[in-house]
Amino acid sequence: MFNKILIANRGEIAVRIIRTCCELGIKTIAVYSEADQESLHVKLADESVCIGGPQPAQSYLNIPNIISAALIKGAEAIHPGYGFLAENPYFAKACAEQGIKFIGPTENAILTMGAKATARSLMNEAGVPVVPGSSGLISGEQDIERSAKEIGYPVMIKASAGGGGRGMRLAMDSSQLKKAVQTARQEAEAAFGDGSLYLEKFIAQPRHVEFQILADEHGNVVHLGERDCTLQRRHQKLVEETPCPVLKPELRAKMGADAVQAARAADYTGAGTVEFLLDKDGNYYFIEMNTRIQVEHPVTELVTGIDLVAETIKIAAGGELCYRQDDIVQQGTAIECRINAEDPENGFRPCPGVISKYIPPGGMGVRVDSGVYQGCRISPYYDSLIAKLIIWGRSRQEAILRMERALSEFQIDGIKTTIPFLQYLMGDEGFRSAMVDTSYVNSLSDRFSALKEYKD
Repeated sequence: MFNKILIANRGEIAVRIIRTCCELGIKTIAVYSEADQESLHVKLADESVCIGGPQPAQSYLNIPNIISAALIKGAEAIHPGYGFLAENPYFAKACAEQGIKFIGPTENAILTMGAKATARSLMNEAGVPVVPGSSGLISGEQDIERSAKEIGYPVMIKASAGGGGRGMRLAMDSSQLKKAVQTARQEAEAAFGDGSLYLEKFIAQPRHVEFQILADEHGNVVHLGERDCTLQRRHQKLVEETPCPVLKPELRAKMGADAVQAARAADYTGAGTVEFLLDKDGNYYFIEMNTRIQVEHPVTELVTGIDLVAETIKIAAGGELCYRQDDIVQQGTAIECRINAEDPENGFRPCPGVISKYIPPGGMGVRVDSGVYQGCRISPYYDSLIAKLIIWGRSRQEAILRMERALSEFQIDGIKTTIPFLQYLMGDEGFRSAMVDTSYVNSLSDRFSALKEYKD
């Protein structure tokens, strides 16, 4: 096992990793920007290093500064968490070149699965169903028009290096194609420095279902069940739950086996997530693989009892998985709500500022993963996620009722948060009956705004 790990991240995920390291007897090093000097992860770590200015490019995306901090402090490994450099193959390579263990997949696995057009091709070869689409990257105007016609409208234009909904545009017909391609390419170049695109058939009203996998360096791969991530706004997840309320056991087993096959095809190690779209007829399609720990990993932990962060560390240290697929048992239902510093009454506008009051909920089956505290400042430089409220119940109904209670207890003053919208969502009949798809939150947002205007 490692003696000292540097966490190349901030906020709740950095706090989450530090806590697991503490339980494993591992010393931790926090890195922070000039804007994060008073952050919770800095206070909890054994050591800390300032790595640059408040802009991410100056600090949390600054590979030389992070590697230097690890070397100076004697870190044996680096855990990237999610976001920032977590899926950057050049960061994984830089760690290896300096003799530092990157707690995650190899550079090659990140490259293969991070380029979505390449990943689609690999999944095709492995027999994992993929969304019908272009055979590779699209380039010239004629090539794009021909591919779209062959696939059939409507089509989704997607950035090969994309993520988080950026570099994605929908074209309902040929008249919208050219502009959609131009916009997607510009956004992809700005966000990822790579304007490569590919096309996929647009699947109407799907659910977004992902499978958590773990793979060690000895050839063992298991999945830990699925998470339903259907409730999204602008391709950003708001609520996640497990198990998926519409998945039958036979389909769950089939999708899980394909997720394991996907990981094997990529020669994957560590924790990863294989993501599928599930249509109304029970057909499912691979869309991408996230080569890192996910924001929503706690729901899987609550129903399986397995610490996913601890597993990533043990795998990176050369350990072998201590269980097989038949050993993985899910109990009950878990739901996660993301608490963001956003104003849901004004288009979910980011809301930085100082938290004047912070009282998290508690009680049976309640977990809060957070990187904030009363009096801390929410910076405008980073993601708006400030806390995750995760609930476990013996049934889905019990979990929803417990979530409603916990949300009503959660007090955050000084800034606007998504708590009021999440309370509205928990009471929505469509959500309670699991009759949702990936566009559902858009209509719900409109109803929430209309209700607020009516009350005013």
